[in-house]
Amino acid sequence: MINNQSFRLKEILKLYHREFFPLVEFDPGKDRFLRLNLNSSNKKLRAEIFSDIDAFSQFVNDEIEQSSCRYAIGGYNEYRDIYSRSAVFDGNNVDAEPRRRHLGLDIWGKAGTIVYCPVDAVVHSTGTNMAIGDYGATVILQHQLDDIIFHTLYGHVSLDDLNLKPGTKINGGQMFAHFGEPFENGHWPPHLHFQIIIDMEDKTGDYPGVCRESEKTYYLENCPDPDLIADMNRYGIESIMKD
Repeated sequence: MINNQSFRLKEILKLYHREFFPLVEFDPGKDRFLRLNLNSSNKKLRAEIFSDIDAFSQFVNDEIEQSSCRYAIGGYNEYRDIYSRSAVFDGNNVDAEPRRRHLGLDIWGKAGTIVYCPVDAVVHSTGTNMAIGDYGATVILQHQLDDIIFHTLYGHVSLDDLNLKPGTKINGGQMFAHFGEPFENGHWPPHLHFQIIIDMEDKTGDYPGVCRESEKTYYLENCPDPDLIADMNRYGIESIMKD
């Protein structure tokens, strides 16, 4: 069932792609996004960096600035060893399979960066997922295009954005959230985790943004590529920062 819904949603998102509003302010004529690699193949991102929030934030800022970009992006379907920094992704059983496969698109930038609604929505739910490494403040919106209902999740936003009430209408292009500070965003460098979700599975204020390898087939179908809405990867460039 989810395969059919996923296929249908992808087709609809492609059909409507010119009508989506940008998630963040940028000028497609001049702005570019750094493709930020957070898996183990990036030898610059050592454990002593990603295990310290100040060092991690400085690393991200330096990568963006030295590449002359406005934001960094990346992460969908990326296997990330950095999730070992948080018990959230390893479970309570030391023998359990850890979660490492990322299901959203990350947009890295400055705290306070405004987030805009990409297409007409109502607020589905909000949440405060405050464990280290989790989403922190979270907003989930519900949308309908043609006959398909789907959701978008915005993780690592500001606690001040959680005054949104379920059922509240938000218009496409309307400001509704901001990149949070580390103390309110799960102790990450400021960024937005943007994710498309078809079936919320009765969850509110939260949905897995990282899955186990053994579960990736299901989750990648239930959470299609966010760039179908964000349309940012075509403006991406590779890092030019030296080791």
